[in-house]
Amino acid sequence: MTRAKYTSSDVDLMARMMRAEAEGEGKQGMLYVGNVIVNRLVANCLDFKGLRTIPQVIYQVQGGNYSFEAVQKGNVFYQRARGIERRLAEQNLKHWRQHPARYALWYFNPYAPCPPTWYDQPHTGQFKDHCFYEPKPGTCDSVYRG
Repeated sequence: MTRAKYTSSDVDLMARMMRAEAEGEGKQGMLYVGNVIVNRLVANCLDFKGLRTIPQVIYQVQGGNYSFEAVQKGNVFYQRARGIERRLAEQNLKHWRQHPARYALWYFNPYAPCPPTWYDQPHTGQFKDHCFYEPKPGTCDSVYRG
């Protein structure tokens, strides 16, 4: 059973985002970014209400900016998806979830130690340069399903 419905073009788009955001952190780092993308798709809570497709997640605008920095700044994002990233994206969409991004809806690179909260959401862990944050208990139960 898959975590979310998807098409081949969804896999391409997600693969490009995973590479653009975390290529320097290897396959594991890209999988963590993929966790966040799929979590946002299935969450339907907080900042992510009404998102029903991978393109809606990737191109979401919050506060006048794209949610993912790579959409507006990333040359890598606008390159074709490679086979390895496509396979990683499909892994995320089908089943793959792992700590510290297992239930994370946010991540960022602070270029410093990870703060204990991000927009009042608790820190769940770090992988290389990225800090991951999941919703406070009781605020987004749907992200914990599936």
